[in-house]
Amino acid sequence: MKTVKQIQNEARDWLFGAAAPLWSTTGVLEDGMFAEALHHDGSIMRGPRRLRVQARQIYSFCEIGRLGWDGPWRKIVEDALPAFVSRGVSEEGVFIHTYDDKGDVSNKSLDLYNQAFGLFALAHAGNALSKPELFALAGTVMDRIDADWARPEGGYWEGVLTPCPPYRQNPHMHMFEAATALYRFTNDPRWGAIAGALSLLFRSKFHDRATGAVTEYFDQSWNPLNDETGSIVEPGHCLEWAWLFGTNAKSQDEIDTSDGLSAFARRYGLCGRRGVAINEVSLDGAVINNNARLWPQTERLKAAADSFRRQNAIDSEQEIIAAYEGLAKYLVTDIAGLWHDKMKPDGTFLDEPAPASSFYHIVCGLSELLQLEI
Repeated sequence: MKTVKQIQNEARDWLFGAAAPLWSTTGVLEDGMFAEALHHDGSIMRGPRRLRVQARQIYSFCEIGRLGWDGPWRKIVEDALPAFVSRGVSEEGVFIHTYDDKGDVSNKSLDLYNQAFGLFALAHAGNALSKPELFALAGTVMDRIDADWARPEGGYWEGVLTPCPPYRQNPHMHMFEAATALYRFTNDPRWGAIAGALSLLFRSKFHDRATGAVTEYFDQSWNPLNDETGSIVEPGHCLEWAWLFGTNAKSQDEIDTSDGLSAFARRYGLCGRRGVAINEVSLDGAVINNNARLWPQTERLKAAADSFRRQNAIDSEQEIIAAYEGLAKYLVTDIAGLWHDKMKPDGTFLDEPAPASSFYHIVCGLSELLQLEI
């Protein structure tokens, strides 16, 4: 088995030597915006551009720059910001949904997921570029969300793209991620309070304490739906929440919550034969969807890195290596720097372009790995 040092070197070589050069050139469009996907022959997939992808790529290049990549990450982010800020925020003061293939706004439909990633991008760009005006814009967007989207049951209205019910935990997880980033970079107590409220919502409503898992779908009062969908668990989301709680813990309860989420995912959500985290199981551990997206592999790596950082345990070190080796399967492509997104139960991959949206997951996962001191 490889050592953590060895996989750190492999990860750095792939990220700095292949992925960042490819996505900073071919993956950047003529107008400075980002491509939605690249075909496996290295060509651009043309079409509508989602705001969430623009936001995720802004974060990704900010983070790659912070990690020490010596490429033009700063110019890439600065060139992407005008369309993101000027056209990406509507006259109503919140983030849009999509641009067309020319970069003009094509769909202003409201969605909480887009608001979360818009705020997340403003946090990282504001910090990386030392632009406090981006933090101020985040505050202005949050003013509208607080005024128009806050729900008396806790959390936020989710917009019109995914009508409720069911109500979902997932966009709230990303709102928590954005709020913790903004609090870390600004030390503004407002963002700390938002993160705290979302942490409490998770622990009081989303979290199934009997199993340690997080379910996906709820009624208006945040009770799990009383049908088969109410017991759906995505191991990747268990691991993502585990990392968020582990790295932002303010209490022992949050640490215990993190460890319980990881334990459930590792017990029921891993396919030993393929060495990967699968898409869906039920609360009793039965497999619902045995396919395996790329992103749960990065969340597994993040949760393992956090566990090692807090506990310095040999089983966490072994889990880091296993998680990375699972992720590495997706990164074996004809053109280095691309990836596969969907693994089928037989271990082969769906033949489709490499989605830019996955770069955020990969960068965040490899960042946690690369920052480990072993």
